Amino acid sequence: MLLKSTQAKGRLTPRQVQLLRIFARVQARHCYSPTIGELAAALGISRSTTFEHIGELRGKGLLSAQPGRARSLKLTSKGQSLLSRLAEGPSASVDGIPLVGRVAAGAPIEAVEDRDSLSLASCFGAGDDVFALEVRGDSMVGEDIRDGDYVICRRRAVADDGALVVAIVDNEDATLKRFYKERGRARLEPANDDYEPIYSDNCRIEGVVVGLVRRL
Repeated sequence: MLLKSTQAKGRLTPRQVQLLRIFARVQARHCYSPTIGELAAALGISRSTTFEHIGELRGKGLLSAQPGRARSLKLTSKGQSLLSRLAEGPSASVDGIPLVGRVAAGAPIEAVEDRDSLSLASCFGAGDDVFALEVRGDSMVGEDIRDGDYVICRRRAVADDGALVVAIVDNEDATLKRFYKERGRARLEPANDDYEPIYSDNCRIEGVVVGLVRRL
């Protein structure tokens, strides 16, 4: 679905809205702008795709930059106004899905209705350290993580051996793998025999996976 903005020229895709929100959050929290690599990692997409989105957002007057200066991207007043209006709209608040009880996957249990609501925030918490990524590819099918699934992650810079992580390799490529420490390097282990492990001495942990969402 495309989001139509009365302030921006043309339309914004959901990914572009997500990029703007991440950009504004990082800028407000750290008082500097995120790099293309950092935005790509947070979105779970390539740097080149992120660069294209930024170019479109600049063309729509929502972001600005000073050529030749690092971290010079800025959210314009038009971009800030758009985010403020989106925050006031119905998309700002998700009530969640009604949670009405439990269902047995083994022996049947008594059907008792207990009305509540279920949302991602109620399951995994809310805040700047929780984010979701759409999975692309089949390197983790052995973990029952499939193309098109959504992984819920908690932002972390370190991870235990064997943790399922989102990692940035060589400051460029984001990948979802099991993380293992080796002498002088990291091993990122797939869960599909068609893929080889990734070995890197330049591996940055962006988050640890805490949940999975799948549309059947």
